[in-house]
Amino acid sequence: MTDKTVLIVDDEKHTRDGLRSAFEDEFDVYVAANGTEAIEVLRNDSIDVMVTDLRLGGEDGMDLIDRALKLPRAPICILMTAYGSVDIAVEAMKRGAYDYVSKPLNIDELELTIKRAIRSRAVETENIALKKQVERQYGLERIIGESAAMQPVFDIVRQVAPTRATVLIEGESGTGKELVAHALHNLSGRPKSRLVIVHCAALSEQLLESELFGHERGAFTGASEKRIGRFEEADGGTLFLDEIGEIDPGTQVKLLRALGERTIERLGSNKPVKIDVRVIAATNKDLAELVEKGRFREDLFFRLDVVKISMPPLRERREDIVLLAGAFLREFAEENGKPVRDLTADALQRLVDYDWPGNVRQLRTAIEHGVVMSNAGKIALRHLPAFLQPDAGAATGVFAVKPVRGAVSAAAGAAGTGGSALPGGDLDLARMEQVFVEEALRRTGGNRTEAARLLGISRRTLQRKLKDDDENEPTQQG
Repeated sequence: MTDKTVLIVDDEKHTRDGLRSAFEDEFDVYVAANGTEAIEVLRNDSIDVMVTDLRLGGEDGMDLIDRALKLPRAPICILMTAYGSVDIAVEAMKRGAYDYVSKPLNIDELELTIKRAIRSRAVETENIALKKQVERQYGLERIIGESAAMQPVFDIVRQVAPTRATVLIEGESGTGKELVAHALHNLSGRPKSRLVIVHCAALSEQLLESELFGHERGAFTGASEKRIGRFEEADGGTLFLDEIGEIDPGTQVKLLRALGERTIERLGSNKPVKIDVRVIAATNKDLAELVEKGRFREDLFFRLDVVKISMPPLRERREDIVLLAGAFLREFAEENGKPVRDLTADALQRLVDYDWPGNVRQLRTAIEHGVVMSNAGKIALRHLPAFLQPDAGAATGVFAVKPVRGAVSAAAGAAGTGGSALPGGDLDLARMEQVFVEEALRRTGGNRTEAARLLGISRRTLQRKLKDDDENEPTQQG
């Protein structure tokens, strides 16, 4: 017997018993004599496939299908009928049935139909899981941040993603530009199509041109066969051009034509190829400044700069460091199978104080290092990379003590632990956030709008945190 479940619904006992006997070696079989019994089974057990007769005494199998498909975990429905006709088949499909079989039944045919339905459910479940995985990895929820500096980024992504507009993402290296490109694609009307990524700075002039536009056989030395480029590969989807400021003048001209005319020409050909591609570009340079210096075409800049998203450096969103550190800690603890749950107070203070020239990417690497080096349930300062150690800071001057408007120091003081959010010097990230909020409310006399501004988060986020704190507060008894 397999773990796949089938429910047989028929008002004739000999049919129910016969089908159960025929299928019980292949499936876990349930039976019901009418719609009421069938719904009871569906509510109490996880049923993969329901096979129901069209006539159930005084009841209608079509109505049962309607009711079954409205349940939280609806089964795949197959209709049996001795009154088979095209009209009945069409009606059954319209109402959500997977298929129908005619009586007198062919047992082998019905078994194949059930197995096909189960495979269909498995593929559907796998696709849903894959979609959720992609969304978790590259949706907006993957871009962590509640600081005021990040809210415009989220707002623009939500507004622009469903459109065809070209987007230019500016920001220092490591700020998360590629994550934003993934979010724009996955929230667009093209999530099932491809997102093709080209790192422009990694390719020479000729290689980049061939990579983008493709080439014909013999177009240059070594071109032994025709090859389509990334534009054609991304047709119907999204092309992400990372480090767009690095492309050479000749490629800029061809890119301008591709954006303006929605056509490209492969190297070695003068035949235009139509393309339907949404372009997202990113740069860690100031393109407007490159235009002034004559190193980037002004007309191409205007083509790319339809909608601009500016990614703030991590030093301008220090409020997010606690959230980012916690998320990276959980990710790498799970990935490495280590029971690391939090950071000590001095470790987190060092993270918040540091200026992070490599931004979020550098922080992520630092947390991975900490998880790997920790031999306890938490990351201490000594587990962090060498550039974060006190001696390294004193020698190089890389540390600039800039706590979030004094929030870390204030939080430690409010907790009354002499520099820790918890007794013993260990840090609970959720408790640290709670202390931040309490201190901000104390400073503003309970004014939530001003407290949110002080913390650098939206008032809605503050309201949610207060609600979470209330729900997690232990009940006082006695």
